[in-house]
Amino acid sequence: MRIKNQYDVIVVGCGPAGSSTAKSCAEQGLDVLVLDRNLEIGTPVRCGEGISDNSVKELRLKIPSSCIAQKIYGAVAYSPSEKSVHIKFPGTKGYIIERKMFDKWLAKQSSLAGATIIAHSNVVDIIKKGDYVAGVKAEILGEQNREISSSIVVAADGVESLVLRKSGIKSEKKPLLVDSGYQYEMENIKLKHPSLIELYFGNKIAKRGYVWVFPKSKTSANVGIGIAGASERSAKAYLDEWIAKHEMFENASIIEVNGGCIPVGGLMKNMTGNGIIGIGDAVNQVNPIHGGGIAESIKASRIAGPIIASAIKKGDVSGKFLARYDREWWDKYGNKLKNVEKVREYFEKLTDDQLEDLADILSGDILVELSHGKSLAKLIQLYARFKAKGIKRKLFGK
Repeated sequence: MRIKNQYDVIVVGCGPAGSSTAKSCAEQGLDVLVLDRNLEIGTPVRCGEGISDNSVKELRLKIPSSCIAQKIYGAVAYSPSEKSVHIKFPGTKGYIIERKMFDKWLAKQSSLAGATIIAHSNVVDIIKKGDYVAGVKAEILGEQNREISSSIVVAADGVESLVLRKSGIKSEKKPLLVDSGYQYEMENIKLKHPSLIELYFGNKIAKRGYVWVFPKSKTSANVGIGIAGASERSAKAYLDEWIAKHEMFENASIIEVNGGCIPVGGLMKNMTGNGIIGIGDAVNQVNPIHGGGIAESIKASRIAGPIIASAIKKGDVSGKFLARYDREWWDKYGNKLKNVEKVREYFEKLTDDQLEDLADILSGDILVELSHGKSLAKLIQLYARFKAKGIKRKLFGK
């Protein structure tokens, strides 16, 4: 293996955003280098590891069975007092994946497409030529200090993106738009619903967020929490308190611990510059309600790849040309996610009493629509009618 001094594209980060963009670029015939700072692709795990069946089908992902821990057939949402709203449909609705295996599988697909991937390679700075990003400075395999040039650099280095910051693209994460996440992988749990994900809401449970239980088998699950980044207590403190109150964890073991920041808003209009494109968590491409970013990153990569190839072939890697990516992403996905963000903003202002009321009037169908940024006006109207008339019945999306 020989690392060259010049590539068409350097991708910084080999999570789903980076590896998928690298694959898309390599399939366009570009010479691509991917650098990831971690010793092992796919670590550390900083998500609940869930992906919907709709996303898998839309993206035509043929995920190997070795990457799938559990098939999911629905969800249960709980109010602060644990009144439940069930979302269950025939057939598979999603998967809990083994993220370490999944990320390596994506990386393998990128490598087979022609990209060169090097782990344990930390990018410490960018190279600039005038107003253009023209490569990176990196510690390759933890040792070699190298300057590697490229026509375009892709910033896929996560929520705290150094590459975007160095490039001058405004990517600061406001505390109110970044959740603090903490998660245990636990074994020997007495799960109530081994084939359903469970979501627990309440301001005392998880301020502006929720606790999740994502089953990985009949006895194991990812048990985590996301709360407002500006909370006075830590995510770990909230999660530990919640776990202590539930008997299903009485004899459970913790076999892995993960934590990190989760962008839940602040969708960026400008994700590009001269010689640079941002993708994934680096530019807040996540669902603002549940913070999921795997599918959003892969969708964005399939827009980015052809535009990057076109820019390089035309010899125009200016921010003006690359802004086609901004416009196309917003047209296809950004405006929908903006509607989802409005739903999150509505829910985060609710008191626990209001959440209890919603548990009385919400159906599973409406919850699904809300997670896609739909039916907010319907929900507000239903809630106003409920409070005015004291309606005490389930509404089934009518």
